[in-house]
Amino acid sequence: MRSRHTLAIAAAAVAGLGILFGGQTQTGGAAFVAPAYAETSEAMLEAGPLGEKTLGDPDAPNIVIEYASMTCPHCQSFHENTFDDFKEKYVDTGDVYFIFRHFPLNPLDIAAVMLSNCAPEERFFPIVDLLYEKQAEWAFVEQPAAALLNLVKQAGFTQESFTACLKNQEVLDGIDWVRKRASEDFEVNSTPTFFVNGEKKSGALTLEQLDELLAE
Repeated sequence: MRSRHTLAIAAAAVAGLGILFGGQTQTGGAAFVAPAYAETSEAMLEAGPLGEKTLGDPDAPNIVIEYASMTCPHCQSFHENTFDDFKEKYVDTGDVYFIFRHFPLNPLDIAAVMLSNCAPEERFFPIVDLLYEKQAEWAFVEQPAAALLNLVKQAGFTQESFTACLKNQEVLDGIDWVRKRASEDFEVNSTPTFFVNGEKKSGALTLEQLDELLAE
């Protein structure tokens, strides 16, 4: 009985989040070039209220920022097919400082983003990896709240912490701040969107495309 009550609260929370974000934006397939910033500006590097989620050396010669959705198939494709090779080649070697920012597209997406941000810092990227790896098992099912709960239990969440996270207004406001700023200030309107040393690219970049951008 308690489990059903918890899931009802979670489902209501997920549904209610749609009020803040309205309709969906697009997800990107093939990459295309948008008007580029000359370099990664100080404004673009300003962290949101929840701080940044980063990998690599902050003093690296290159900066790559990704705006991603957890329910976006193209984002999932990038992280499953390209990200590990990119990280090994550039981030782990000190050539790239990688900044990951959420750009949720729908209420379920927001719930997944909130859960990743409620986790301890060291669990953030493992949870993101888990959500992308199992995306089809929670994002595109008839009972997504229950599926999402069962999945994040693998990352240490309980029914209580799951529900508390989805009711955390501070976390929701922080996510909303990042999304609105990306949309209004940096013209992000689809996922994934990358800024490679300030140059804006939309779509699931391949390693070869990243090679070319980082060689410029």
